[in-house]
Amino acid sequence: MKSFAALLAFVAVASADRVITVYNACPFTVWPALFTDPNSPGGRPAQVTGWEAGKFTAVTFNVPERWNGRIWGRRNCNFANGNTDPNTSCLDGGCNGGLKCAFIGGTGVPPATVAEFNLNADGVDWYDVSLVDGYNLPMRITNDVGCPAPDCPVDLGPNCPAELKGPFDSVGFPVGCKSACVVDSLAGKNAHNPNCCTDEFSTPGACPPSGVRHYDYFKRNCPNSYAYAYDESSGTALWTCAANRRPHYTITLCP
Repeated sequence: MKSFAALLAFVAVASADRVITVYNACPFTVWPALFTDPNSPGGRPAQVTGWEAGKFTAVTFNVPERWNGRIWGRRNCNFANGNTDPNTSCLDGGCNGGLKCAFIGGTGVPPATVAEFNLNADGVDWYDVSLVDGYNLPMRITNDVGCPAPDCPVDLGPNCPAELKGPFDSVGFPVGCKSACVVDSLAGKNAHNPNCCTDEFSTPGACPPSGVRHYDYFKRNCPNSYAYAYDESSGTALWTCAANRRPHYTITLCP
């Protein structure tokens, strides 16, 4: 039997964890995915790295006090016969590993709307809703202490610029909207690219939003999202909350 001191130590460790809820408010099943940065100072949470979420269902779990990672939703997935191919297991957002994303390299295939967190970095929680890799589901990040709630609350698929639109489901409906960087990368044009902020464009000054194709489409529709690699300059991309307030974050898909 554990000593009283050991039990107190266990309680102290458990209480140091942070709480995240992923709620699927979509009227269809999605497959949330979780990826922890290999350099995350608190290590990986115990939560599985991918699961099936029926419509209007929620999962709550703990992550370490100092956690750096991302969470997103996958659409139209089929993991039958052990399919682990990120390009075929889901129509978008698929990851290496199949249902449970790999610890290394399991970050997800674009396009995907991503909730990003860097918790308790020098006393501050940093978080955002990222469209850097494009969009596949509406998303909002809320909390229980009144800190900002970044979001992309609209469906960007139907009105997506033609060159970015897709993939498409079985009836031809667009379930994604790629970023210009993703489109160029698929065409082998990632290097020396202002849409990707690479090489000579790899600083904020050399890669302004005005040089990113279709930036305005994403930012106009989802002004509180992170719309390209250096979107901090917009003032409505990257959000903070004091870590000592210990916010409980809720990621809502299809808010």
